[in-house]
Amino acid sequence: MTIRAALLPLLLLAGAACEAQPQKSGFPDPKRPVAPIVSPRYSNEDARDRVGEFETVVKLADIKPGMFVADIGAGEGYYTIRLSPLIGRKGRVLAQDIVPETRNALAQRVQREDLQNVAVKLGEPNNPRLPASSFDRILLIHMYHEVERPSEFLWHLRDGLKPDGAVVVVDADRPTHRHGTPPRLLICEFSAIGYQLTRFERLPDSESYFAQFQALGAKPEPGDIPTCAA
Repeated sequence: MTIRAALLPLLLLAGAACEAQPQKSGFPDPKRPVAPIVSPRYSNEDARDRVGEFETVVKLADIKPGMFVADIGAGEGYYTIRLSPLIGRKGRVLAQDIVPETRNALAQRVQREDLQNVAVKLGEPNNPRLPASSFDRILLIHMYHEVERPSEFLWHLRDGLKPDGAVVVVDADRPTHRHGTPPRLLICEFSAIGYQLTRFERLPDSESYFAQFQALGAKPEPGDIPTCAA
């Protein structure tokens, strides 16, 4: 069986999740601005490599060969492309974006570079539709401030984590309308869904930070989720 064939069950599970899960309602509206999606890239890939962004983040996240990793809001694939050789033949990357044109361009890049341990999927703004209990790490890199309904998004995101999995956020420490998320607001919104902060580090560019969360206990009912002030 080829690695691409081995990825098929993962995509089928994701598709089944789309059909099986009814639309949820009753989630609270956010009390903070939501930044628009303005580009499929955060910065030039060469510039990010010069400051060692990828190496720093995957080291902090303890991503190892054989892991299953979801790259949500993957854009042009800066992390996706670099994760593929790191996790190796036994690992898998699911790259997701909610913009069809961006998703299609990334799928072409993955095919062109023959990354057989990578699958690319079109997501939804407030529900990543991840296959249940499948991922060791879920990456939200410079995209969390663009999530329209954070409580609903994070509530559904929990389903994709393995029991000991973690969600990794990299964002700029600035207001959401300026394409960042203040750490206090981030921690509040994650805590409201039952996540616990397990690691926080400032990144070398001095404006961005790394935050890692694990899900503990049962998910709250949508109507019981508190909102966090910006």
